[in-house]
Amino acid sequence: MGKENENSSIEVEIETPESEEVVEAEESEVSELEEMKALVASWEDKFLRTHASFENSKRLLVKDKATAVAYANESFAKDMLSVVDSFDSALAMINATGDEDSSDDVLSKIKEGLGLTYSQLTKVLEKNGIKVIDSEGEFDPEVHQAIMQVESPEHEAGQIVQVLQKGYTIKERVLRPAMVSTAK
Repeated sequence: MGKENENSSIEVEIETPESEEVVEAEESEVSELEEMKALVASWEDKFLRTHASFENSKRLLVKDKATAVAYANESFAKDMLSVVDSFDSALAMINATGDEDSSDDVLSKIKEGLGLTYSQLTKVLEKNGIKVIDSEGEFDPEVHQAIMQVESPEHEAGQIVQVLQKGYTIKERVLRPAMVSTAK
C-alpha cells in the first residue's frame, strides 16, 4: 500500500500571479460592462424625457396655432363693432324723427351720418391692412377684372373707363379684384 500512496497524486492549486491578473481583468471587464449598462440606461432615460418634452411642445404648438387661427380676426371684429354702433345710432335717429321734421332736414342728417359712418369704416379697414385698389389708368390683370369693353374716345385701348365695383387688398394680397370696364 505504501507504493500506492506514493503514486496517488494530490492536486494542489497554486495561485500564480497570472491567475490573479485574469480574475482582476475579468472583474474590471464586468465593472466596465456595468458602467456601460448604467450609461446606456442614463442616455435612454434622457432620450425618453427629451422625446416626451418634444411631443408636449408639439402638442402645445398645435393647440396655440388652432387658438390663433380661431381668434385671428378678433381685433378686426372689435374694430367693426364701432361701425355697427354707428349704423344702429343712425337707424335709431331715423326712427325717432317724427313727421314734424322736414324731409330735407332728415335727409341731410341721414346723409351726414352715412358719410361719417363710411369714413369710420374705411379707417377701420385701413387700420387692419385692407386698402382700396387704385383703378385709374392701365388695366392690370393682377388686381382688376374686366367685366366689359366699351367704346371711349377719351381713353386708349386697354385703359380703365369705369370702376363698377371697388377692389381691395389685405396687406399685399388681393382680397377682391376691382370690377372694371375697359376701352376697346
